Amino acid sequence: MFDRMMTMIRANFDQMLSKAEDPQKVLDLAIVDMQRALVEAKKQVAVVIADERRLHKQAQGAAAAASHWEKKAMLAVRSGADDLARAALVRKKEHDELAQMYGEQWSAQKNSSDALRSALVSLSQKIAEAHRTRRVLVARMRRAEAQRTINATLAGLDARGHEGALHRMEERVTQIEAEAESTLELTEGFEPSLEAQFRALEAGSVDDDLAALKERMALEGHTPKALASA
Repeated sequence: MFDRMMTMIRANFDQMLSKAEDPQKVLDLAIVDMQRALVEAKKQVAVVIADERRLHKQAQGAAAAASHWEKKAMLAVRSGADDLARAALVRKKEHDELAQMYGEQWSAQKNSSDALRSALVSLSQKIAEAHRTRRVLVARMRRAEAQRTINATLAGLDARGHEGALHRMEERVTQIEAEAESTLELTEGFEPSLEAQFRALEAGSVDDDLAALKERMALEGHTPKALASA
């Protein structure tokens, strides 16, 4: 039963892959098919288990009936009623045979239900594994798509010469900066800048210092006094 289900699932999976459909969609549909198969399998296993329990009860009932008629035969023997004892033993034998038949059927059914339970566990594990595989494959697919987009973008940039345009823009900006510096230098040649004006003030201050020095030296007799007024 489970082999047929898994064969159908694999056939559908291979068919979807052959059509080159979206891998994520294919995985999702495969998992849905497996889950449907699991639900159907649970229903069938439930029927098998119910039959197993029914056969077990029938075997127990037949064994209890055989025991009952055996007690009846013993009572008839104690009472000296051999005919009743024989009839009771006949009924006991019938129920013994039923108990054996039901017991054999129950044993076979139990083996089948145990195998089906194991198959259900295996199918559940396969579905859980399919979910894990789906997550891994979807993550890999997204990374691959992102890498493909980046590669396509870089290839498009190279094809359209964007890097060359950026290089030309950089050269143009450098040229404008050089022209601006040249204009500034020319302007400073005709109009005194703020620093040049301060340098002129500083020069005037040095002349005052020189006059003071000459006057002090004249007073000390190092130079003619006439130099003090120079």
